[in-house]
Amino acid sequence: MKKMNKLVQFFGIIIILNLGMVGVFHLLGLDYKGIYGVVLGTAYMFVPMIAALIVKKAIHKEKIKKDLLISFKINKWFIAAIAIPPLLAFTTFGVSLLFPSVSLSLDMEGMFARYEAQLTPEQMDQMRISMKLMPVHPALMTLIQGLIAGVTINAVAGFGEELGWRGFLLREFEEMKFIKASIIMGAIWGIWHAPIILMGHNYPEHPEVGVLMMMIWCILLSPLFNYITIKTKSVIAASVLHGTLNATAGLSIMLIMGGNDLTIGLTGLAGFIALSIFIAFMYIYDYMISKEKIMGKTIAQSLSEQ
Repeated sequence: MKKMNKLVQFFGIIIILNLGMVGVFHLLGLDYKGIYGVVLGTAYMFVPMIAALIVKKAIHKEKIKKDLLISFKINKWFIAAIAIPPLLAFTTFGVSLLFPSVSLSLDMEGMFARYEAQLTPEQMDQMRISMKLMPVHPALMTLIQGLIAGVTINAVAGFGEELGWRGFLLREFEEMKFIKASIIMGAIWGIWHAPIILMGHNYPEHPEVGVLMMMIWCILLSPLFNYITIKTKSVIAASVLHGTLNATAGLSIMLIMGGNDLTIGLTGLAGFIALSIFIAFMYIYDYMISKEKIMGKTIAQSLSEQ
């Protein structure tokens, strides 16, 4: 009963704060394509953290650091959290090239064409100028900058989500088996994105269908995030994974011409296929190589053994 009360409180706070943000945004008549959309998207990410802290500390007077897996103890899985996102982006890029009407675009004209629907003319001009001024190819620069941002500023924003999803929810669902918990958490994570998806986030060409696409994507991502969190016993590692994923996602579409937001890119069908490949490898690793099995146990069993 206590767990159920905490979950109701957690989701209630999230719904009130996130829908309140979106409501104010609409009332002010702001455009999601511009800087105000960036501000809203960033603020939106910190609500799960706020909800987790209110429920754990303000309402139930419980410990924060240990219960929510806040640990900076480094192990090899932190390296995996940094390495997996660019590998996933490159795999998605390769899968996209297999699709009909999709081709290689080394001059990045395909990427510019896609962003014309999302950015203002001034922002497009600034993007083109910035690309030309880069000392190395923009794809390489994006990789370098993405890896740096992924463990710094983007990880901070990622922490805003991960303290809620991988910290709070992982503990609340700890009696569930890994796969079941991952599916439920992924579905919740995906639905949570719905208000900003409908505003054009991630799927500007297909916002309605994008809600379903985002839910599928988050369900596929959830086992990976949960696995890294359990292997490190740290939401910091999940935050780094989240931050690096966001920072390097552009690599999957930078050199692609054709396709749309439902087919190419990390959040498109190509990304779903790439994620499925990674999950398959994770499954093989867990059952055939790893000494500490995770995927066949409950979250609580895995956390106590790691």
